Amino acid sequence: MAESTLDVVIIGAGLSGIGAAWHLQRTMPRAHYAVIEARADLGGTWDLFRYPGVRSDSDFFTFGYDFEPWSSDVALADGAAIKGYLERTARDAGIDRHILFRHRVVRADWSSARRSWELQLRDADGQPLSLRARWVFCASGYYRYDQGHAPDFAGRDDFGGRIVHPQHWPDELDWSGRRVVVIGSGATAVTLVPALAQQAAHVTMLQRTPTYILPVASRDGLARRLRPWLGARLTHALVRGVNIKRQQWVYQLCRSHPALARRLIRWVNARMLPSGCDVDRDFRPPYEPWDQRLCVVPDGDLFRVLREGRASVLTDQVERFTRDGLLLRSGRELAADIVVTATGLRLQPFGGIELRVDGAPLRLPEHVAFKGMMLSGVRNFAFAIGYTSASWTLKVGLVCEHWCRLLRHMQRRGLDSCVPVAEPGMPTRALLDFGAGYVQRSLAELPRQGAEFPWTMSWNYADDRRMFREGRVDEPQLRFTSLQEHAA
Repeated sequence: MAESTLDVVIIGAGLSGIGAAWHLQRTMPRAHYAVIEARADLGGTWDLFRYPGVRSDSDFFTFGYDFEPWSSDVALADGAAIKGYLERTARDAGIDRHILFRHRVVRADWSSARRSWELQLRDADGQPLSLRARWVFCASGYYRYDQGHAPDFAGRDDFGGRIVHPQHWPDELDWSGRRVVVIGSGATAVTLVPALAQQAAHVTMLQRTPTYILPVASRDGLARRLRPWLGARLTHALVRGVNIKRQQWVYQLCRSHPALARRLIRWVNARMLPSGCDVDRDFRPPYEPWDQRLCVVPDGDLFRVLREGRASVLTDQVERFTRDGLLLRSGRELAADIVVTATGLRLQPFGGIELRVDGAPLRLPEHVAFKGMMLSGVRNFAFAIGYTSASWTLKVGLVCEHWCRLLRHMQRRGLDSCVPVAEPGMPTRALLDFGAGYVQRSLAELPRQGAEFPWTMSWNYADDRRMFREGRVDEPQLRFTSLQEHAA
């Protein structure tokens, strides 16, 4: 066991973890902390995903940090650009010197006697390492990195071609002149299809259910015009504010006037699709806009390859794989050389870490999220879950700021621990109110949320901004202990 105790251990060196470290350094410059990263490099999702065309599906002026200007006009940044941005942010702030790579946290146990977390780590070779920290900030996101969601399709072993999941894209895969089928219709699928269509003989997007898809400009014209006059930092702040408002407007329109939003999206789709395409069959989801995430395509690239005949959309279901492709429920046979199963992701709460309190394992569904950043009954543990209806980082940034305000409050008053306490028998509901399949499959494994503040998960940036930046940190539902109490 390490003799010294760190002030904070941050788990994950992706977008959330680097942001948490930056805010910690700014607010608590003397804090001793470490960032634990299981991969060999930083970036998280943007180091993991290597499939063709991988990019953000939110504009990067809002998806990036508010404190680090995005100096490009490109709105939907690709994976390499995002990773480069994270590397520069970590290097310039000195965060990279605090990262312990190729180590995975397998267990974290809060010790009431020591008033600290005892963390058990394993390196890439399986060798153990122990750390002790007063606080744990879990910035691991909620995706399971070692495997994505892949339905158990019948006849997979009969297929004579190649089956690939986007989460584990092989570097050597050559799709030039090949017939490619992408199973899925979400953000990954609509990104893959235009990218693969540049070299493939033909790409078919085989979807069970259509998704709402909207074209957006690949470059931000406002940023391009303002930057020469205002510079990178002020331009970033202004464009970020405009784009936040735009996101909120689109979301509110979809939720308050779903029929109108449906008609508008259908009108846009019909104008951009090739003649003869059945809009109501292939581009009319059976749910309301933003019940699931609305997909965006830069400059309408998906619609362009459909018009050019290099790709097509087919709404059907897989009956089974065959030697030469897929047999569909309709009876149609779809020939393929490569099948990409863009069938979704799997959630894994807190990176799969075994959480314990004084040796007793935590059952996450028995705990309630406090302000969407802590767990009832668990001391000195914080986490970050971003927005599903807007840019992920908008929520994460606010959570990091509020958490650091809480740490500073405790330091100034000589407090060494805090724990949210929920009322016994308080009504609860699912943590995430979102219809995406990858969320619905995992809700039973997640903590719960309550019906009233501060036990609810807020998805409104304007409300969150006021609460996290200006609201009190010493809520009545938080119980604090002091250094003097512990000494006594």
